[in-house]
Amino acid sequence: MYLSRRTDDREIVLKRQQKIFFQISCAGHEALLVAAGMALRPGYDWFFPYYRDRAICLALGNTVEDQLLQAVGAADDPASGGRQMPSHWSSTKLNIVTPSSSTATQCLHAIGCAEAGRYFTKYPEAAAKHTGDYREFKDIKFHGDEVTYVSIGEGSTSQGEFWESLNTASNGKLPVLYVVEDNGYAISTPVEANTPGGNISKLIANFPNFHFAEIDGTDPIACYAAMVEAAAYCRAGHGPALVHGHVIRPYSHSLSDDERLYRSAAELQADAARDPISRMQLWLLREGILDEAGINQLERKVDEEVQRAADRAVQASLPTIDSITKHVYSEDLLPTDVRFDAQPVATADSNERTMADLINTCLKDEMRRDPRIVVFGEDVADATRDEPLRSGELKGKGGVFKLTSGLQHEFGNDRCWNSPLAEANIVGRAIGMAVRGMKPVVEIQFFDYIWPAMHQMRNELALIRWRSNGTFNCPIVMRVPIGGYLTGGSIYHSQSGESIFTHTPGVRVVMPSNALDAMGLLRTAIRCDDPVLFLEHKRLYRETFCRATYPGPDFTIPFGKAKTIREGKDVTILTYGAVVPRALQAAQKIHRDKGIDVEVIDLRSLSPYDWEAIATSVRKTSRVIIAHEDMLSWGYGAEIAARIGDELFHDLDAPVRRVAAMDTFVAYQPTLEDVILPQPEHLYKAIAELAAF
Repeated sequence: MYLSRRTDDREIVLKRQQKIFFQISCAGHEALLVAAGMALRPGYDWFFPYYRDRAICLALGNTVEDQLLQAVGAADDPASGGRQMPSHWSSTKLNIVTPSSSTATQCLHAIGCAEAGRYFTKYPEAAAKHTGDYREFKDIKFHGDEVTYVSIGEGSTSQGEFWESLNTASNGKLPVLYVVEDNGYAISTPVEANTPGGNISKLIANFPNFHFAEIDGTDPIACYAAMVEAAAYCRAGHGPALVHGHVIRPYSHSLSDDERLYRSAAELQADAARDPISRMQLWLLREGILDEAGINQLERKVDEEVQRAADRAVQASLPTIDSITKHVYSEDLLPTDVRFDAQPVATADSNERTMADLINTCLKDEMRRDPRIVVFGEDVADATRDEPLRSGELKGKGGVFKLTSGLQHEFGNDRCWNSPLAEANIVGRAIGMAVRGMKPVVEIQFFDYIWPAMHQMRNELALIRWRSNGTFNCPIVMRVPIGGYLTGGSIYHSQSGESIFTHTPGVRVVMPSNALDAMGLLRTAIRCDDPVLFLEHKRLYRETFCRATYPGPDFTIPFGKAKTIREGKDVTILTYGAVVPRALQAAQKIHRDKGIDVEVIDLRSLSPYDWEAIATSVRKTSRVIIAHEDMLSWGYGAEIAARIGDELFHDLDAPVRRVAAMDTFVAYQPTLEDVILPQPEHLYKAIAELAAF
């Protein structure tokens, strides 16, 4: 406890000396956190801390030097290599998973982590390594009685991810130990303004299967007793536990905050009287464990340890500039790798199948091949109440578009199930599973409803590898039906917005336009070592013109490789998704009408994209149209247009042209939808104008 406090104090000094750049303390929380560290097992149990958790990380085996290296942003910072702010500790050895500055997101990661531990315990053969895919680079460790710790401040209990995690922990009786560190303030907002009734324990008391404890978090002995009891409850498999500790915050929220602006002197004095460091000292004296000289000796020893660590940290080397781009994506297995460049093989099944059929077949192929794959999302199972399904009474649902039909029936409830109606829950849990080495292939039912998961996607999924300097990763696959052209899809079933996600480093984004590409790209997504957003255009699921025969169980397509689907010499159209067949219609018609020869390139992979194919075609035709279904302004085509103008200006004989949707949303009335979205006639007109320029 004293080591944690003195590390905080040393950081404050370093901040005032301008040797570090931010400081946020654990002061007042030490008793609760050291008790948790003593009740749990480093490197055995799993830990999802937040930025007040210095003391538990020290108790688990983190060193002061480890923590101060992060404070100075050193290259040897073991948690992030100088990428994260102070107080974002992690350790693969200790099972402390890289945290973010976002509040409550880690609660869902803890759920997924606990689910993964349970899964590997039930199916230990799934932990075996396998060469040739992501499993080659994942070292799996698990224990049947492991506990997953997750902590949160009382202010963060207002976040939806906290409540979503409680739902799943309760329903699944998962061994998750929540610790709510209640210091009464969310920065300057007091608890009564944040939590109805001012007490989170009263609000959550009726969740089933939970063990609850509300304690004085400044009393070290009470904290230890509560943590041991809670950990034992989880370890025995009874369900989750939550320890609500009332602690103090003797320092401001951070050194960027001045609590004297919103807390009275009397309130601060009352907190000081409950300081856990003083209470521990008095208890040691009263129990005869240490005398005053013994306490002084312990404190001198700690002070010297902290000083030595600080001296070493401020002399540590800083990260080099060439380290910036390391670990944005996997460096072990790139989805652009030549090993994914496979050719279709002839099979006994020569029937042409739709995109929906081949996606379903690919999922089944890969689930048979890889026992780490689990599929979940809203309505993806055949039937949650599965007795009538097993008896043959029910056919089963298998997704609103039937793409996961039969997965639960064949692979069981442990590998395909329905999630709650909560998109952040789906993605957050998947992240926690993938951190442990599983391969979740999750579905967001409609792209239009992806936004509740955006926080998990942008601040967690995309960043875990980079922010941990490559020590943690979470290569999940997110399947998402997207797009319009549905005749009546309207605002909330017709959205596009892929450029928002291609603007996010750390995530791969692909969007096939036909059945064969869908199967090959999905298999690469599943086998690769990066997070993938797999966009499936709903309008193309069962179109007859994009059917294909089954190409075999190992057919893959590398990311970043476009496909020329019509050769031409006069104008290039760069496109993807449901605009591909519309571009082909326009190209064929204008060739018949006016003899203009149009080259159509299906990008297929949006991030990364095939610049070489683009440049080759533009140099050949000297005229280019970029067409996409999303809105024109700030859309995906703008970046490619800018790069063509920058790098291929002298190869152009006409301005770069974009054809896209109007800057509005898609209306329900079909006559309006037809005008809003790009149609073949829009492309025809653009081709004619560009050819005549």
